[in-house]
Amino acid sequence: MHALGIISFEDSTANIEGLMDFRPVAAIAFMGRYRVIDIILSNMTNSGINNVQVYAKEKPRNLFNHVGKGRQYNINSKRGKLRVLFGEKTFSNPVYNTDVANYLLNMQYIEEDTNPYVVIAPSYFVYSFDFQEALAYHKETGSDVTVLYHNTNNAKEEFLNCDTLKLDPDHKVCSFGKNSGNRKANTISLEAYIMEKQLFIDLVHKAKETSSLYWFKDIISDSLENLTVRGYSVKGYCGCLNSLSEYYRINMSLRDYNTAKQLFKDNWPMYTKTNDSCPTSFTDNAEISNSIFANGCVIDGYVEGSIISRNVTICEGAEVKDSIILPGAYIGKGAKLDHAVVDKYAIVHHIKKLEGTSENPVYVKRRDRI
Repeated sequence: MHALGIISFEDSTANIEGLMDFRPVAAIAFMGRYRVIDIILSNMTNSGINNVQVYAKEKPRNLFNHVGKGRQYNINSKRGKLRVLFGEKTFSNPVYNTDVANYLLNMQYIEEDTNPYVVIAPSYFVYSFDFQEALAYHKETGSDVTVLYHNTNNAKEEFLNCDTLKLDPDHKVCSFGKNSGNRKANTISLEAYIMEKQLFIDLVHKAKETSSLYWFKDIISDSLENLTVRGYSVKGYCGCLNSLSEYYRINMSLRDYNTAKQLFKDNWPMYTKTNDSCPTSFTDNAEISNSIFANGCVIDGYVEGSIISRNVTICEGAEVKDSIILPGAYIGKGAKLDHAVVDKYAIVHHIKKLEGTSENPVYVKRRDRI
């Protein structure tokens, strides 16, 4: 596929409370063994995109450590390259730290790439998709820009604050809007665009000239009268990780095997950085049901309806229900968790019970001791 892949970052509407204090959304643990970026990055490499640029808004250390040189994503360094890029200068105010500003600061790497097309997509939308299909549609229709979208019948509860599209019968985009949750059915923009590379460069410069606060999607919206922008539907499972409640809901929904099959397909591998450790150990005291376990754990307590990441310890007498436990966490003897998200390396052992709800799960911050 003759396209440069650009993985952009989330805008200010995304706020995964607590988890984003320590890393970008792209580097947050997902489904026990993955990071959020693994999904979109695997989509790109499975689609034949061998040159990928990953943009980090801030706190890039975890992202650098996870993606490395990209070998785990089936990127051959002889014919492709993965770069993690970010703004090296300090922004006077966070509102200036836009995707456009970061593209401009790294424009040399975009211009030097020899691919004629670009595929731009953020990491915080999770779905399984072959970008070759959309590129073929883009060429066939002669569009200037093709934007991916997803139709939902649950817009009152999901995809809140996401951009929406209004399409005409020919799938031309007439206008952009916001999902405020007042309609059940809506067309959600996945903020993923396909276009010629030179047009992308021109639009980035146009955005900068228009406003220092513009995001790339803003200049797309401004250009609807001058450009032919068409939508392309992404079917199957799709979710947007833009809040702690949505992060919790999406992880929990994928416990269901039939739901998970729509994202994790047999012929569409999801790549990630591997960690060599022993298989998870379940003692005679362990009681488990409807849960997902990564490797390296020691389970000596009760676990129900939960997602347990790598190297987690759950001691005798502990109860973990409908919770997400991130790598290296320790749940001590007698501790009870219900609808909780426990961040990496946290220790929970001096409190009897932490209980949240699906809409408002309890969050235990990274390396906290409670």
